[in-house]
Amino acid sequence: MRSEIAQMFGVEFPLFAFSHSREVVAAVTNAGGFGVLGAAACSPGQLDRKLSWLDRQVHGRPYGVSVLVPRRLDRAAADPAARLMEHIPDVHRDFVAHLFAKYGVGGGRRFTPDSVGGPPDEVGRRVTSSGATGLVDVALRHPVRLVAGGLGPPPAEMVDRTRAAGVPIAALVGTVEHARRQVAAGADLIVAQGTEAGGHTGEVATMVLVPQVVDAVAPVPVLAAGGIANGRQMAAALALGAAGVWCGSVWLTTEEAETPAVVKRKLLAAGSLDTVRSRSRTGKPARQLVSAWTEEWDDAPESPGPLPMPLQILLAEGALARIADAAEKGEPGAQELVNHFVGQVVGQLDRVRPARQVADEMIAEFTTAVTRLTRLTGTRPTGRPPR
Repeated sequence: MRSEIAQMFGVEFPLFAFSHSREVVAAVTNAGGFGVLGAAACSPGQLDRKLSWLDRQVHGRPYGVSVLVPRRLDRAAADPAARLMEHIPDVHRDFVAHLFAKYGVGGGRRFTPDSVGGPPDEVGRRVTSSGATGLVDVALRHPVRLVAGGLGPPPAEMVDRTRAAGVPIAALVGTVEHARRQVAAGADLIVAQGTEAGGHTGEVATMVLVPQVVDAVAPVPVLAAGGIANGRQMAAALALGAAGVWCGSVWLTTEEAETPAVVKRKLLAAGSLDTVRSRSRTGKPARQLVSAWTEEWDDAPESPGPLPMPLQILLAEGALARIADAAEKGEPGAQELVNHFVGQVVGQLDRVRPARQVADEMIAEFTTAVTRLTRLTGTRPTGRPPR
């Protein structure tokens, strides 16, 4: 495809695939797209190992990384001496213990937030400016071609380091105002993410958001995100003025995805109305699969309400990891609670496929959609319809 983004990044087509799975990232990059590895769930050492593996798999083809740089966090996260777990109130711990008991998770053993995939203070501070910049420092020791950030403008230090390395910065936004702010902070590429998207997202739909952002930040290129999982949706995004697309949810049910099998089954059975924007996983609004977890946190009268980021991450992710393990073992209560970040395109996800097949089918359908539109308009080389 002859597009600005394809030429900018040396890809065959402007399909950017966000995933926490290194295998998905490699598959899409090797298919001619651009894989982006989610780094916020990694320690610096874990990220270095994943990127070293990617370097061996993609043979010089382009890929990138994504971090979280939220503007607002619980103030304890800014204090390097603070022990973050000590800032989780007993009422919140007790509420999760209540959910474990109510749904019979783990045979009724009392829940304690003791496992979050690493030392709690290190895990919680991955989403601070210093923590995210540290992850970017690791990434820049590898031949990454893009650093993306979400939830806030990139810190000046991150911009300086990536610019010095000749690596562009992308920023995910949910409003026109956010897009302007990100460009002013140094973003080279904007990802306009509509409310349909999975994960942290705003309230404006993709169809409305993308053309507004394209006009507001021109000539900075814009990728469209949210509600894009096939070639027709990709064609629609480019018709709105986007230079390419950024997709995440569509990879969750691929063969390579790290998504637990029990979660894949729930995703495949879900419809587009089975998602909700909830703060119950991270403390910030994030679209995810509706489950007993979201319903209890958002609607139960005894819910204390989510904590600010990153405290809710530390509380929720440790609990949800144990819930997923119990759900895999067939515990019915855990299967009610388990969920995952996913967008409204979940209603289109109906089978497990290799990631490369998903990418290939998306591009083939895109070509068909564009050909159909060309026939509808009957456009001649002059740009005027035939008489």
